[in-house]
Amino acid sequence: ACFPVLHLIVGIVFLVLGSEAGEDGDAPPAFIGWLFIVLASFFIIAGWIFAICVAYAGKFLARHIRYRYCFVMACLSCLFMPFGTVLGVFTIVILNRPSVKAIFGEGTPEGISA
Repeated sequence: ACFPVLHLIVGIVFLVLGSEAGEDGDAPPAFIGWLFIVLASFFIIAGWIFAICVAYAGKFLARHIRYRYCFVMACLSCLFMPFGTVLGVFTIVILNRPSVKAIFGEGTPEGISA
C-alpha cells in the first residue's frame, strides 16, 4: 500500500513544476498532477484499510471468534499475488476443517451432512 507514495510524489512534482514554469513552460498540465495525487491517495488509503482489516482477522483467528469475517478476509487476501494468495489459500484450507469450525462454534446446519 506504500508503493503509490511514489506516484503521489510524482503528482506533487508535476504541480510544483507546472506552477514554476507558468503558462509558456513545457510542464505537464495541472490536471495530470492532480490525477496522480488523487489516485495515489485513494490506493494508499484503501491499502491501509485492507491491512488493518487483515490485522483484525489475525486477532480474531487467535481468539477463535468471527469465523465468517476471517473466511471473507482470507478470500480477499487471495487477490494480492503472491504472498496474499498463499496466505489466503492456506487460511481457507485450515478454516474449512471440521475441527476448526468446531473451535469457532461453526457447525453444519441441521439436515445437511458435511
